[in-house]
Amino acid sequence: MPRDGNMSSWWWCGKEAVYEPLESRAKGVVGAVQSSTKALVVFFLVLLALVAFISSRWFDGTTFTMITSWGQQTSRSHRRHYRSQSTPVTLTCPNQTTAQTQYCRRFTYPSPSVSPSPSPSPSPSPLPIASSEPPPSCPDYFRWIHEDLRPWRSTGITREMVESAQKLAAFRLLVIDGRVYVEQYHRVFQTRDLFTLWGFVQLANRYPGYLPDLDLMFNCEDMPTVKAADYKTSPPPPLFRYCKDDTTVDIVFPDWSFWGWPEIYIKPWEPLSEEMKEANERVKWEKRKPYAYWKGNPGVSRQRQDLLKCNLSNGHDWNARVFAQNWEKETQNGFKESNLAEQCMYRYKIFVEGRAWSVSEKYTLACDSPALFVTTHFYDFMTRGLIPGRHYWPIRETAKCRSIKFAVDWGNKHQKKAQAMGKEGSRFILEEVKMDYVYQYMLHLLTEYANLLRYKPTLPEKATDLCLESVACREQGRVKEFLMQSMVKRTSDSEPCDLPPAYTSRELEELRSRKAEAVKQVEKWEQEAWH
Repeated sequence: MPRDGNMSSWWWCGKEAVYEPLESRAKGVVGAVQSSTKALVVFFLVLLALVAFISSRWFDGTTFTMITSWGQQTSRSHRRHYRSQSTPVTLTCPNQTTAQTQYCRRFTYPSPSVSPSPSPSPSPSPLPIASSEPPPSCPDYFRWIHEDLRPWRSTGITREMVESAQKLAAFRLLVIDGRVYVEQYHRVFQTRDLFTLWGFVQLANRYPGYLPDLDLMFNCEDMPTVKAADYKTSPPPPLFRYCKDDTTVDIVFPDWSFWGWPEIYIKPWEPLSEEMKEANERVKWEKRKPYAYWKGNPGVSRQRQDLLKCNLSNGHDWNARVFAQNWEKETQNGFKESNLAEQCMYRYKIFVEGRAWSVSEKYTLACDSPALFVTTHFYDFMTRGLIPGRHYWPIRETAKCRSIKFAVDWGNKHQKKAQAMGKEGSRFILEEVKMDYVYQYMLHLLTEYANLLRYKPTLPEKATDLCLESVACREQGRVKEFLMQSMVKRTSDSEPCDLPPAYTSRELEELRSRKAEAVKQVEKWEQEAWH
């Protein structure tokens, strides 16, 4: 801009630049400054109002989210990490003398939206508080979630696929806009279905708003049924259950006993695991009986019946102390001889499958004693995280007695190594499979499953509300007692762990090879000892 010796300057006035002497503008300067000051004040007031509006909308949106909506899903790798504010969970039953029907008294937590194609993990929990620390990675066995869902990765899951599994299911479970529903097809053995459904309710209460819309079929029996060989040219029906084997593609889910098994007085896993920790402290490993122990129902499998032959008999000692459980007698005796925490009195515990897998696996591992696993063929959701030689000692199913005797002799001779194995197995089941992780496994599995749905779930005509009241209010006695013991008392105050990535084919091969080599090493030692 041109300037002169009279300190002339340029002033913008509309679209034209007006040039005037300084002495003739004194009053104009004052007026302009006042106008500019007023404009600045107005500008900052508008800016402050805008910031206040956005802030209030963010906080209001947070509160609104807690009650009605959880927003769109965002990628975990690109979003901030949050922890949530824990709130109490309460159960209020109607007056049983005047109300025969149960009702669901709850807030509505709509599900995170799920697109037809695979989408990221769910949105943050309610009342988000920014956290600089990301959530920890989930235990490695969570990686098997990807493998269990692999049959539908390329095709997705249609409504027709889900409904084709109805003939195999005990119930159909749905989550729609945060509310949980169930359509029951038939009752199952004892209270398996009731406590499994209770587990879904606890998950919804522990992580309100995290569950996406979903629709699934659930089978409560022991034996997996969906054979991979039957579906070489088409996707198999997606069916949830408690276990599978190498020939089946059932989707494994935590079993009912995590919330309690009242018929045989097995307490919910959370209080029972604490009792077992205390029992481990009461009797140190060196003071325990130097034998391998098993007690259970031998009538459910040939493997268990064979195990009875390993007991002390005719002066021959296989280092095993095996007992048949008489559940009728135990029921009459008030289960005084069935306290699992009191069975950590032996240096070694034997695990042998029943009709398929067995819930006794976690109780066998929890005793700080090396677990002797008779060759297993089935696995539940966490079993694939176990490594032979590290978490347990493999026992040959074709030569159980000699194999058990060698394992006990070896452990008594190498006591530090035996104790380390017992501790590692116990640490795995008590720390990596504690209820916090059980719920997080359920949440990740259901979220990944929901991401595969190619349709929006709708409510079947016969489906009913599933909530605390609809499950617990009608129950009595030990069933009600265990339901209350396993009930979530507060919502989670932290974000779920990060789901690890799927195994690569090379990683899977290395893992299988590592397990096979560990078993071969033990068998080699046995052969050398026998000859």
